[in-house]
Amino acid sequence: MEPIFSPKPMLWFLSTLVLLSSLPCSSATYSAAEFNTTFIHCLINTTSDSSSSHPITESIFTPNNASFSSVLQSYIRNLRFNTSTTKKPLLIITALHVSHVRASILCAQKHNMLMKIRSGGHDYEGVSYVTHNHVPFFILDMFNLRSIEIDIETETAWVQVGATLGELYYNIVHKSKIHGFPAGVGPNVGVGGHLSGGGYGNMMRKYGLSVDNVLDAQILDVQGRLLDRDSMGEDLFWAIRGGGGASFGVVLSYKIKLVRVPETVTVFQVPRTLEQNATELVYNWQYFAPNTDPNLFIRLILEVANGAETLTKTIRATFVAMFLGDSKSLVSLMNETFPQMGLRQQDCIETSWLKSVLFWDNMDISTTPVEILLERTPQYTLKHLKRKSDYVRKPISKAGWEGIWKKMIELENGAMYFNPYGGRMAEIPSNATPIPHRAGNLWKIQYHANWNQKGKEVEDQYINMIRELHRYMAAFVSKNPRQAYFNYKDLDLGINYHGKNSYYQGRVYGYEYFKDNFNRLVQIKTKVDPNNFFRNEQSVPVISYMGSVRMESEKSLLYTLLFLLVLSLVFESKNYIFRSISCCLNSLVKFCTKNN
Repeated sequence: MEPIFSPKPMLWFLSTLVLLSSLPCSSATYSAAEFNTTFIHCLINTTSDSSSSHPITESIFTPNNASFSSVLQSYIRNLRFNTSTTKKPLLIITALHVSHVRASILCAQKHNMLMKIRSGGHDYEGVSYVTHNHVPFFILDMFNLRSIEIDIETETAWVQVGATLGELYYNIVHKSKIHGFPAGVGPNVGVGGHLSGGGYGNMMRKYGLSVDNVLDAQILDVQGRLLDRDSMGEDLFWAIRGGGGASFGVVLSYKIKLVRVPETVTVFQVPRTLEQNATELVYNWQYFAPNTDPNLFIRLILEVANGAETLTKTIRATFVAMFLGDSKSLVSLMNETFPQMGLRQQDCIETSWLKSVLFWDNMDISTTPVEILLERTPQYTLKHLKRKSDYVRKPISKAGWEGIWKKMIELENGAMYFNPYGGRMAEIPSNATPIPHRAGNLWKIQYHANWNQKGKEVEDQYINMIRELHRYMAAFVSKNPRQAYFNYKDLDLGINYHGKNSYYQGRVYGYEYFKDNFNRLVQIKTKVDPNNFFRNEQSVPVISYMGSVRMESEKSLLYTLLFLLVLSLVFESKNYIFRSISCCLNSLVKFCTKNN
């Protein structure tokens, strides 16, 4: 006979009472106590069917909970957004089950709450865990949903969005030493944000972006429905592979295609200063790196360094590479196609693909165990930072480089990371995924500004410095639009306040991130989330009926202007045609006037 009081429901009931009793008694601004009480009741009621096996109360952290600050800060990777004045969430839900995600979506809509979705916390502008709109919000934190299922027979894997890249890489190699996945070089980066925003790494010239190797996905939509590729349709599946999953729903997991890697790869890091012929090397790198063997990826880092003489500054160019092969083959390739570098066998390190991840994360691969990839805490010291991005489509002259050196030395603290394209990246159509930066791009620039000091004055100094460097580089990068990489979030490109001008605010940054793919993203967003529930400072906006009419009118006007421009060019070169047409038109006007 079953007991009258089952222990599991009783424990659930008691934990609920404890949780509700921990809420603050009053709030001077948003009635947080009243909101939290009703919102938590909604969460509990919505998950009542699964509460005995997956109680959501264990996942809810309010500001009065002793663990609230540690949960919030554990996945903040930019100290700019971890200050006493940073706007804090009303609560955090660390989902343990799909029912917790569904309840968060449904209850947030019911109570008109802004929901931020966080997986790894590497968003450069912190939009996954802070608000720049000063709107009350809560965080749906996905870090507990991190299962990884590897199927070597089919060369595929299902990975939940809360997993890190390091965990994914480790699990792949645990099953097979000749398989890998083309994604980022930061092992602590969360899979969710990385894949939904594109995802690139040092195998992209061989295998493309991370999203080029995604086969399926699971997502909870605005109605709380769990969808896979078949049930969501190809449009939505296209959108969440580079268009930002947080604009369309809550992605739970991705099915990825594993790629083949050799048992031995080769890495090297070779620095050169201006006094060591860096200008000549950089000038030749821009022709070599995007056009060489797709098995070779050579990143170029430019930064200001101390010169050989006291009190002088110089530029240091550091070439960091991975080659999918042995060192003998690499040295032969380099000496044949990039002899200016003078790469030697002793410059190279042969290692496994998994250990190369440690090398790219600046760890000593001879002493560091690969198990460190399972550590979620970064192995580096967190900093305040600002990032920006660009794409270069034409080689830069030597005079251009000399001007860049002068500007960097003047500013002193900024750095630029150049990541070469070409190879497989040039073969994939620009509309295959929302990420349009494919053929024609030589390399991508990531601008770095890092600092350790606290305070608004220091922050403004470094941010203004990197903005000035970005402005100076305008002459050398893509134009109309000046393109940017979506996963290098940059609020300087615009912030969407989601009012009546939401589409036009979104179009400003949208075209820089997605070019013409932006329009398709807007159409999909408007279809799957017409009330714009899933939103943040740079999410894909919806478009109203009047907005669509205006957009079509602007498009028609553009086509008309282009047509008139072509006509004017034709007429200018053939004046006699223009005079003949003008004569005919005048005669026709006189005839019509006379007959009327």
